[in-house]
Amino acid sequence: MWLRTASLDDLETISAMLSETWHDTYDAIYGKEKVAELTGSWHSVAALKQRLSKPRSEFIVCDDGAEISGMAFVSQIDSETSMLHQLYVRPSAQGAGVGKMLLIEVEACFPDVRKIRLEVEEANDRAVAFYERNGFKQVGTTPDCGVKGSGIPAVIMEKVIW
Repeated sequence: MWLRTASLDDLETISAMLSETWHDTYDAIYGKEKVAELTGSWHSVAALKQRLSKPRSEFIVCDDGAEISGMAFVSQIDSETSMLHQLYVRPSAQGAGVGKMLLIEVEACFPDVRKIRLEVEEANDRAVAFYERNGFKQVGTTPDCGVKGSGIPAVIMEKVIW
């Protein structure tokens, strides 16, 4: 299993993996219809394609040659902070170290930044615990995870990386 930069050829696979992962994680919280609506908007090939060309960003996948088991998208938001917008691991690969590998790579993407920030759905206990185990601390909350008006409450977490 190795990490590499995502390409246009990966986007359909990544979109399907994100849909699978979101349904596995959030159907019980938001219902299948709401999750399908969100993934159709946030994780469509067109939405993912925009991320590939975003300045000062990295779009990374974990690939074993047979399937993409995880992905991360991070961007530098100011001189001292990067924002982890997405880090997802296919349900069948969770607990195998894929998330940790992606997180280590994300932290190295912008060597001049001092901290990394993220938003995580507050009801996603497993993700919150993962980030806490990896040195993130809660610094706030937002009623709109991801985009204004999403209605998804989130914990804002940060980690000082140097």
